[in-house]
Amino acid sequence: MLTIFPVQQNKWQTNAWVKVNLKQLKFIIVEEKITKIESVEQFNSERGQETLHPLISVLDQSKSKPIYEARYLSELYIIFLKEAKSGRFTYGRSHYDYQDSTLLFIAPGQVFGHVESAEILQPTGWALLCHPDLIRGTSLGRHIRDYHFFSYDVNEALHLSERERKVIMESFHKIQYELEHPIDKHSKSLIISNIELFLNYCVRFYDRQFMTRSNILKDALFRFERVLDEYFESDKPKKLGFPKVAYCAGELNLSPKYFGDLVKKQTGRTAQEYIQDRVIEIAKEKILDPGKSISEVSYEIGFKYPQHFTRLFKQQVGQSPNEYKLQNRFER
Repeated sequence: MLTIFPVQQNKWQTNAWVKVNLKQLKFIIVEEKITKIESVEQFNSERGQETLHPLISVLDQSKSKPIYEARYLSELYIIFLKEAKSGRFTYGRSHYDYQDSTLLFIAPGQVFGHVESAEILQPTGWALLCHPDLIRGTSLGRHIRDYHFFSYDVNEALHLSERERKVIMESFHKIQYELEHPIDKHSKSLIISNIELFLNYCVRFYDRQFMTRSNILKDALFRFERVLDEYFESDKPKKLGFPKVAYCAGELNLSPKYFGDLVKKQTGRTAQEYIQDRVIEIAKEKILDPGKSISEVSYEIGFKYPQHFTRLFKQQVGQSPNEYKLQNRFER
């Protein structure tokens, strides 16, 4: 990962990674150091904790040794329960100031960690680590992607009530019990069942969070409508094509998965279906403009090929654009 820093011209700049002649440059590119977490044992070792199972671990972070602030690329599923404010934490390029009892979910391939400083931190709360190999080939492994919160940004973390926190702690303790119990033929299935139960409770708690934050979410939907209006009032459909869910989510500073779940909870429709509905309504107005052909309308609302627009319109309206135009042209 790279960071760009402005520098004075006509000087040489050096650091541990790069040396650049800046006669004609105004910026220097510096490589950020990111540590890869490849195993449960590696994570535990850095925190001075024992590894009871090579593929899964439950850690009471208060028993971990202090660590330097760092950024990590995870190859594990990691769930952090942060029980107290512990400075700024990053996830991708977002920042979040933690409140008490907050759950953060990290999936393999994601970058997380504390922002750079000279500080040494004492980890707090709890952590659940799971290597993908543990669940590979199981029902949980096949459905792990259905738990969208592993793709939420850090500022969309799960905030727990005291009662919910107790449920989560029970899950931690049950998994920990199995790790401390002598391994037998039941161990793996019980561990995986408890992880799945843990995640299903998190689905319930996120649903509660969507409901209790309904005013905030309704505001997000209002802003979503505005994003779509501004998109179609500009030349973006011609340049960028049909508006994507990821584009709309980015305009609202939300992750695509969280945005999709938000729209679904509030409207009962997927974000993609919601966008399609808006496109069809705009198309209906444009089709009835006698000075525009169906191909022109198609291009104006972001379709590269008119037949793709015609197919969607017929699916949504039950008529082709031409049939709709003929039926309604005398009603204007």
